[in-house]
Amino acid sequence: MKITLKDGSFKEYSKPMSAYEIALDISEGLARVSAAAEIDGEVKDLRTVIDKDATLNIITLNDEAALPVIRHTASHVMAEAVKRLFPDVKVTIGPAVADGFYYDFLSEPFSREDLDNIEAEMKKIIKEGHEIKRFTLPRAEAVKFMKEKDEPFKVELIEDLPEDAEISFYDQGGFVDLCAGPHLMSVKNIKAFKLISSSMAYWRGDSNKARLQRIYGTAYNKKEELEEHLKRMEEAKMRDHNRLGREMKLFLTADVIGQGLPLFTPKGTKMIMKLQRWIEDLEDNEWGYVRTRTPLMAKSDLYKISGHWDHYMDGMFILNKDAEDGKEVMALRPMTCPFQYYVYMNDQKSYRDLPYRMSETSTLFRNEDSGEMHGLTRVRQFTITEAHIILTPEQAEEELTRCVDLAHYVMKTLGIDGDVTYRLSKWDPENKAKYEGDEEYWNSTQQFLRNVMNKNGIKYTEADGEAAFYGPKIDIQAKNVYGKEDTMVTIQLDCSSATKFGMYYIDEQGNKATPWIIHRTSMGCYERTLAWLIEHYAGKFPTWLCAEQVRILPISEKYEAYAEKVRAELKKNGVDVTVDNRSEKIGFKIREARMDRLPYMLIVGADEEANGTVAVRSRFAGDEGVKSLKEFTDQILEEIRTKAIREELDWEKK
Repeated sequence: MKITLKDGSFKEYSKPMSAYEIALDISEGLARVSAAAEIDGEVKDLRTVIDKDATLNIITLNDEAALPVIRHTASHVMAEAVKRLFPDVKVTIGPAVADGFYYDFLSEPFSREDLDNIEAEMKKIIKEGHEIKRFTLPRAEAVKFMKEKDEPFKVELIEDLPEDAEISFYDQGGFVDLCAGPHLMSVKNIKAFKLISSSMAYWRGDSNKARLQRIYGTAYNKKEELEEHLKRMEEAKMRDHNRLGREMKLFLTADVIGQGLPLFTPKGTKMIMKLQRWIEDLEDNEWGYVRTRTPLMAKSDLYKISGHWDHYMDGMFILNKDAEDGKEVMALRPMTCPFQYYVYMNDQKSYRDLPYRMSETSTLFRNEDSGEMHGLTRVRQFTITEAHIILTPEQAEEELTRCVDLAHYVMKTLGIDGDVTYRLSKWDPENKAKYEGDEEYWNSTQQFLRNVMNKNGIKYTEADGEAAFYGPKIDIQAKNVYGKEDTMVTIQLDCSSATKFGMYYIDEQGNKATPWIIHRTSMGCYERTLAWLIEHYAGKFPTWLCAEQVRILPISEKYEAYAEKVRAELKKNGVDVTVDNRSEKIGFKIREARMDRLPYMLIVGADEEANGTVAVRSRFAGDEGVKSLKEFTDQILEEIRTKAIREELDWEKK
């Protein structure tokens, strides 16, 4: 057989060879630093036997592509360490993920001290330097093998595989784990790792199944790379909205109220109000929307028509579910679409009335699993800029483009357009029961969205299983400070719901025709957007968004009356302004205003009172000098009107 190498050279062998054996034949040094093999473009375990002509690239420990293999192997070493220290713990799964790895255990919660002890045990295992060996068993023998080890979760995984499947295992000196690989050739090749945290998780992500304990860690080939990652993690913690938002007193939670139900302080509320007023005025005055207001709940009958009762019941809060005959079963709404459909149907529409764009600031309720909730990014009650556009099929391409343009305009104005990626969210043809419509419906609607994105030059990825049950989506994605991706804005094409509700319009020939529907958000969920902004700006928001835009600092109590006069003038012009009249030194007040991340502070004393001026200090330029009150008022009003994003001053370099 002929093996073509990365540099274009080739090797010929008269018998099958593993990728590792070929690496060893090329160079003992190459074999020593090898981590995996790319065979015909696919990453494989080094132990993979090649028995025909192929292209081969040996992935070394220094290559970026080696990191998932290093991390996956580290997760197995961690599992062995946990079993050594806590023999009664049951193991489940331990994959490599972005920036690290995790492993789930049926166990009591792990403390930081436990993690430190597990790390120490991992170092012992690595020092022992055991070779990692792969072997396979038929399914029945694999089940028996794991039953003898009393690992019920592994047994369940094996039993889910086809009866004729050959099951692979990895043995690292006595500790054997079920795994498809790939893995390093030896545990001693793990050079730099750190256990980060632990949290609760559910077996297979199902809240009805076993509660597990998940340990997160990361691993790199070099200590310097690990240290750089840990430094980035520390910086991420400083920006984490769940910490920073509470520190800035924008929101809080209370156990007695419930998980995923944040409370917004006056500061946080003001920020959300500014976003909401802007979006509503933007949609209504510039983008052609009409506004609706619909109930927060409805009878189950509505959700049965829409399909949510069959496809989304687990995600809904259902009231009096076990009501006796004759009593209504109600549910809090997880979406607004079917409510707005009835607004559309209140009057007969013709093709001249379309597209008919209905928007609503909608409070929604979704029964998220407790293990999935985090800060403001995943909550049980949230408010969204939700709209439904009823249109003719011929209008769909232009209107979808308008939806993308609006979302992009909103993100650009907020200064976060550079943080996003686009995704075509498709159905899962392997799980057709989750969706409405046949394969032809899904292929055609998905291709329609592809064409729109291609025509608009949008780069995107595709993901199976992420569509709504009624249609595919253009999802605009963003990552939080830890790299976890969330959907920020969604634009969905729905060519089926109108039929279920009997929606129609009168076409040019005077006949009834069935419209299409676009479900879309322009900014998305206010809670998630606020979290995004906190992390993006590290709490230093553009002036127009700040709950407190200006703080006036009188040098002494003698100038409080003038400070109040300045405040009243700015307030009259719509500026959010306060006066700090505490009996503190001016230096203390300035430092505290900086710590509060305020855009502007105005210092007033004898000269300012005498001349009708203010001494301006800002986050953007430090000392901006003395300005007349009118000059400063005009400056900040223009900044607010244009929603300007000014470059921040680097105080450390100043």
